[in-house]
Amino acid sequence: MGLDNSYVECLVESKGSPVVKGLSYLCLVLAVLFFLSSILTVLGGFGLILCVAAGAGYYFLSLNSNIEFEYQYCEREITVDKILNKQKRKNVGKYDVAHIDAMAPSRSHHLDEYRNKTLKTIDYSAREPERQPDPTYTFIYDGKERVIFEPSAEFVAAVKSVAPRKVFTD
Repeated sequence: MGLDNSYVECLVESKGSPVVKGLSYLCLVLAVLFFLSSILTVLGGFGLILCVAAGAGYYFLSLNSNIEFEYQYCEREITVDKILNKQKRKNVGKYDVAHIDAMAPSRSHHLDEYRNKTLKTIDYSAREPERQPDPTYTFIYDGKERVIFEPSAEFVAAVKSVAPRKVFTD
């Protein structure tokens, strides 16, 4: 049994967008204000409706402010799950290694030929561009998508074992 049957998983916490965090706090403040104004009968029942709407906005925005990505490699396939608030899991991507054109560190010269191409970019990384050294890898999928993620060294090695001419670790 070779490494092509291996299973590797990697979990990465992603920084939520500051805009989403700001909007969630704004919704929370509005919910409290609408609730207080409904108690003081300035807005009455309408204030309660606005309070519930602002509370729902806060709930959905706070779900998207705490995101984790889980990468799994199993039998020549990379799957990516998005975990919201450590509660809800959603599969957001499935990639067959045979369709990967190239995979390398995001700033690698091996990706130069794809830099000026118009590709759909999907970012499954922690979204912390100031981190040095840059831990992200990018792979080009089917010549149509640029996928950015942060795999562990073990994850990269597992993919490289089945696609040695496509995966670069420079």
